[in-house]
Amino acid sequence: MEAIEAILKRRSVRRYRPDPIPEEHLRRILECGRQSPSAGNRQPWHFVVTRDPDLKRRVAEACNGQTWMADADVILTGVGLPEVSRGSTGRLWYQVDVAIAMQNIILAATTLGYGTCWIGAFDEGEVKQVLRIPEELRVVALTPIGVPAESPGPRPRRASQEVFSRERFGGGWT
Repeated sequence: MEAIEAILKRRSVRRYRPDPIPEEHLRRILECGRQSPSAGNRQPWHFVVTRDPDLKRRVAEACNGQTWMADADVILTGVGLPEVSRGSTGRLWYQVDVAIAMQNIILAATTLGYGTCWIGAFDEGEVKQVLRIPEELRVVALTPIGVPAESPGPRPRRASQEVFSRERFGGGWT
């Protein structure tokens, strides 16, 4: 599958089969995150791979009770490292950098036939407690990764004229 095909095929999957992801597939998916670009190449990320059924259930509960997440083989938690992120300007880029890496992971999973769902609704303190993430680090996003038990269709998108401009903001798009 080509990258563009994976981007256009990716869907938010909320139902999973109990099948495990082969270790070699999981390692390839994670490597796509590790190879992601980051500001100043600081790589201000850490990813927690959770497969333990009890921990997955507790993490899913910490994600506003989205218990369906625990049905996936893996719940991946993207953690930002703020102090690693701080560049010469003092601006912190960890949220953007973790998001880029998570997107690479999600697209790699899609390419290999797995389902994912970007999770931004969570109680950070609770997720940190369950996964023993140090207080000074930040949970940016999570995603289940697993064999999909559904094939959702495309969701509506805003028209191109609403999201693109030529040359300057509001310059129109045809």
